[in-house]
Amino acid sequence: MKRGGERFYGWIYAVFALVTLCVFFACICLGSVWVPLKDIGRVILDAVRSIPSAPEYSLARSVMITVRIPRVLCVALVGASLALAGAAMQGLLKNPLADGSTIGVSSGASLGAVIAIAFDITFPGLPFAGTMIMAILFALFSLLLILGLAYRLDCSLSTNTIILIGVIFSMFASSIMSIVITFASDRLRSITFWTMGSLQGSNYRNAAVLGATLAVCGTVLFLHARELNAFAVGEDNARQIGVNVRRVRLTVLIMVSCLIGVCVSIGGTISFVGLVTPHMVRMIVGPNHKRLLPASLFSGAVFLMLADLVARTILIPRELPIGVVTSIIGAVVFVYIYYRSRRR
Repeated sequence: MKRGGERFYGWIYAVFALVTLCVFFACICLGSVWVPLKDIGRVILDAVRSIPSAPEYSLARSVMITVRIPRVLCVALVGASLALAGAAMQGLLKNPLADGSTIGVSSGASLGAVIAIAFDITFPGLPFAGTMIMAILFALFSLLLILGLAYRLDCSLSTNTIILIGVIFSMFASSIMSIVITFASDRLRSITFWTMGSLQGSNYRNAAVLGATLAVCGTVLFLHARELNAFAVGEDNARQIGVNVRRVRLTVLIMVSCLIGVCVSIGGTISFVGLVTPHMVRMIVGPNHKRLLPASLFSGAVFLMLADLVARTILIPRELPIGVVTSIIGAVVFVYIYYRSRRR
């Protein structure tokens, strides 16, 4: 039975991977400029070989290599990272409403990025990474501050205390963000568009940073799948089977903070991906985190790629912020999931 179940879930993952690949190529083809699927291989091969494309492929090459492929790569990696972080947070805190925004990490990362945009903060030798570095630093600082306050109130670092402090910190960060925007009215348009979430203008450097972060943090989270299963049952149960509750909680929170900080610095505030995607995936593969985490990774990539496709095609030539699309879709899906779970 065990081998049959493993083969079954192997097929499920193969389907997830195939769907992700199909959606990826569909998002590359579709947009304000349609690129035929048959031209993709030729254009990519010419780019890899560093040879000029034929005149009839010049437009397709400029659109795909310069704009579409890096953007879709970043969208897929951000979606995968946010969904993976949300699934890990829901298991760790044993709360279906948990994700990065619940514990205040997203708000902290957003505050750091807004400060960098408002005051044009750069770092010597890294002029392109000011927003990213500030978002990551503020995400980690927010985590340390939240955990420090939670520890002063509750030495056991219970999940309820962490969530309560996280909600309070999110309100505080939003207030500080409003003050910063008041003093940077000349950059109000760019800050407002960024806070709604957008991956327009993403490049291969952004994709490399996202991929490296996801590889490192995702691997650590996958290695803690068994501990997350124990947390989902209860902290007391986790202690009884020998799990170092405090160490595992701290490790998972740090990995989630790094994922969210990098995603926020590149794509802005994108809601509901980490909240809704794990719920939908859980209906297919079950609550076991050994299956849930990789399935959430694929599903988050698919969800955000489709949302980005809608954002840039529904009102051509205008483009909607991707955060607006995910909020609308996510709110409707989440209400349906909640209603269905209450009926059961």
